[in-house]
Amino acid sequence: MSLVIAFVGENGAVMAGDRRSVFFLGNDASVERLERELYSGRIVADEDLHRRSDAIGIRLFVYDDRCKVALRNGVLVGEVTSSEGGKVRKRRVYAAAGRYVIAEFEAGEGTVTQQGEGSVFVVFGSEIAKKITDAVIQAHWKRGGLAQAVAVIRRAMEKAGRETASVSRECDLLQTTERADIDALLAEDLG
Repeated sequence: MSLVIAFVGENGAVMAGDRRSVFFLGNDASVERLERELYSGRIVADEDLHRRSDAIGIRLFVYDDRCKVALRNGVLVGEVTSSEGGKVRKRRVYAAAGRYVIAEFEAGEGTVTQQGEGSVFVVFGSEIAKKITDAVIQAHWKRGGLAQAVAVIRRAMEKAGRETASVSRECDLLQTTERADIDALLAEDLG
């Protein structure tokens, strides 16, 4: 799991995603324990994550090179991926000025799970990443425009990168003011 934050407003949309991918190899019980510790916020620093994985016999692979947000046909698209027992599940948020759609993909099948309009933040991430993001939004969002949304999202990404090893210190941030056709792009992705 990682962190993707989107803001949808009447005049545009902003989206950011961290760059971290984490893979674990080891027995299922130990992997589950390490994931629980990481995604709950008990492991803050990268060094602690590596130390803990070594201590319980898990091979750990951490990469900070994955782009999780894109601009496609005027629509911002953010994606988080999780895998469990060989099954890969993807969650995507599609955003443009005034509207967003959330879809889930598994085994080549996609389903729309939520959609909405108006001024809203959408957050995908681990328990701790969402908690950090929600606190930043509550403290700093003053119902401003896109510029304020960009500042709030940057602050949330930076804070999450400092406070949990599940989120990279760097992020990608995109924005659009287009009222692009989310449905056309969604139809393409859902096949």
